Amino acid sequence: MRSPLDRLRHALSFELIALLLIVPLGAAVFHMPMHDIGVVGIVSATLATLWNLVYNYLFDVALRRFSGTTQKSPRLRVLHAVLFETGLLIVLMPFIAWYLGISLWQAFVMDVSFALFYMVYAFGFNWAYDKAFPLPEWRATPAAE
Repeated sequence: MRSPLDRLRHALSFELIALLLIVPLGAAVFHMPMHDIGVVGIVSATLATLWNLVYNYLFDVALRRFSGTTQKSPRLRVLHAVLFETGLLIVLMPFIAWYLGISLWQAFVMDVSFALFYMVYAFGFNWAYDKAFPLPEWRATPAAE
């Protein structure tokens, strides 16, 4: 399993790169000022970073218990991303509605849009991260490509 320091590097790099992408993209798509999307992005990234640390640890513990390894197949990576974003959606939607002064429905649409972006981004980022920083235990097993 990954060390706490490696998990922190993963979570922080994930969120920083995502913010650089999502703030200008969200401002353009939703026709809102970049600073408003920036505040939503920073609060969301902070909550997501905390959730990321907890969620990935629990997911890896469960995965190791059921399969004996923490290596993820493409199919398991999809499940991993969907479950992560679902949990985050439940927490972030009320904040987005309150801060932007929009309805819960509008916040839901915005949050789902961000979640879809993040699911694709998470899949690609996590795959690249695992390639860049493979765990020693994975060298003993053939890669699940």
